[in-house]
Amino acid sequence: MPSEIDVAAEDRPFAIAQLSRHMEVTGIMGNRIIGRINEPVTDNVAALKKVFKAAGVVAYFERTPDGHTITYGYAPPKRKRRLWINALLFVLTIGTTLLVGSVNNGGNPFHHPLELLLGWPFSLSIILVLGSHELAHYLTARRLGVDATLPYFLPVPHPMTGTMGAFIRINSPVPTKSALVRVGISGPLVGFLVALPVCIIGLLLSKPVEVSATKGIQLGSPLIFWLISELLHRNLGPGKDLLLHPVAFAGWLGLFVTALNLLPIGQLDGGHVAYAVFGKRWQKLSWIVIGVLALMGFFWLGWPFWAMLSIILGLRHPPPLDDLTPLDAVDWRLVAVAVLIMVLTFSPAPFGSVRF
Repeated sequence: MPSEIDVAAEDRPFAIAQLSRHMEVTGIMGNRIIGRINEPVTDNVAALKKVFKAAGVVAYFERTPDGHTITYGYAPPKRKRRLWINALLFVLTIGTTLLVGSVNNGGNPFHHPLELLLGWPFSLSIILVLGSHELAHYLTARRLGVDATLPYFLPVPHPMTGTMGAFIRINSPVPTKSALVRVGISGPLVGFLVALPVCIIGLLLSKPVEVSATKGIQLGSPLIFWLISELLHRNLGPGKDLLLHPVAFAGWLGLFVTALNLLPIGQLDGGHVAYAVFGKRWQKLSWIVIGVLALMGFFWLGWPFWAMLSIILGLRHPPPLDDLTPLDAVDWRLVAVAVLIMVLTFSPAPFGSVRF
């Protein structure tokens, strides 16, 4: 097979001889190197990464039907941090969650401003759950060499939640499939572990009441919430229901958010994990999940909305820099943990009927 090696060697920050020790180079087209990485692939990929790092460039490693390709380029300059935006959104979210928590706890902060403090149990609980989720993403990403921002909270005065959650922004490629799994699962795992004691404390503070005396929205119980409720409130008896304390509702919301994030779609946490496991076949899985969510509109109309929103936001997922090195044993255990948490936190009908 004739070689197509580009002659513009002076434009490259490395020598072909450096690559040839670890790869059979058959062609170079611009910033794309074509060939086959020597066996063992994992060891030679690690060696090639050092070559590109020393040259000051970022390289993507991909498998092709005929071998491998490496695409390289210079990393974009780091964005300037504007931490005041994170701080402002965080303070505003404290305010909106205090407001909603107070109103839902019987307060009227519009007429009696001090009654805003009635919302602190809900506000503290929901911010703890959401904040721990996003901080876990942030700390894991930074530990693995991924440029990520501190959490951005979304202070939306929704009458049930006071917020639409929080997110971090990832500003650099994820280095490996292993890093995708670890960054992806870290948020749901830590958020789940924080939500558990919040649920337990909240359910201990919740009171059994007569069904006829309850008002508001009846919530569906994910498996773990139902198990905790059954352990703490056995034998409620006929005609009785559990009136959730604001802390219990915050814990329930934390479980709901965890389940949503673990959906294997797009760039959700579950999408990161699914891409690491299935690679480019992951997009077919995404469409299957979209179809299932559409059908689950029979239980809750919010699922078709999430399916449509996922399509609008896009089902593509950027590959990691190294799409060749396989997951290790720890990664596979974390994938199993992700599936288990999804089973424990998912509810087909999270929001039921309204009682007046």
